[in-house]
Amino acid sequence: MTTHDSAAGTGRKVLIVHAHPEPRSLTASLAAFAEAELRAAGHRVRTSDLHAMKWKATVDGDDFPGHDPAERLDVMGVSERAFDAGTLTADVVAEQEKLRWADAVVFQFPLWWFSMPAILKGWFDRVFTAGFGYGDSSMPKYGEGTLAGRRALLSVTIGADEPSFSARGINGPLADVLYPLQHGVLFFTGLAVLEPFPVYGAPELDEEGYARVTAAYRERLAGLFSEPPLPYLSLRDEDYTRDLVLRTGRERRPGAAGMGLHLG
Repeated sequence: MTTHDSAAGTGRKVLIVHAHPEPRSLTASLAAFAEAELRAAGHRVRTSDLHAMKWKATVDGDDFPGHDPAERLDVMGVSERAFDAGTLTADVVAEQEKLRWADAVVFQFPLWWFSMPAILKGWFDRVFTAGFGYGDSSMPKYGEGTLAGRRALLSVTIGADEPSFSARGINGPLADVLYPLQHGVLFFTGLAVLEPFPVYGAPELDEEGYARVTAAYRERLAGLFSEPPLPYLSLRDEDYTRDLVLRTGRERRPGAAGMGLHLG
């Protein structure tokens, strides 16, 4: 089943979005594990397996049936008009409805080339349309967007070992690698973002290692609605200038630099 809804239970509502072309992959296994754990805890779960759904990853004129192909494709403008008119394609509308339905979203994916797989990026490109995910300067953002009141957890499988993603590691801190997605996409649209759940050294993971990973994942899933989110600074607290630059003296963490400046 590619997209399904488990309606059993009286708990919260969780959407799992996962991306890997191999249904026997670690990514798929962890997605299934998360679904089972959340259902056992009484939550309702919907799952979007993007590869099984054969998700269309690219934004083009086909996404906007009312667009005249003779006209320039202004993606922001045409997507907002389509959103307002209710003429977005059925697959995009369905995913937007799932996001509105959910109290939390779990994103399960492998880290490829320091980012998410293209199919998941395409999910964000097509689903987070103007009017839904972003808009003009009057639309709330960075902690107050469309999806405010919901939580997000990234569960990421990584080929390299953990030390290489440290402050002195060659790959840089994982928080910096994931910053564009966690802060620039999820927090921007209002989601409260939790610390990620990384699985390092994924290609070498054996049965014993998998047991340790799932035990740790079970704990994180149990805290999905209770653990504190990353304390990103919000625009509503006037920490930023009109040009969206952090004001001098508003740093919450002494010695913070770079992306760490924006954590409370």
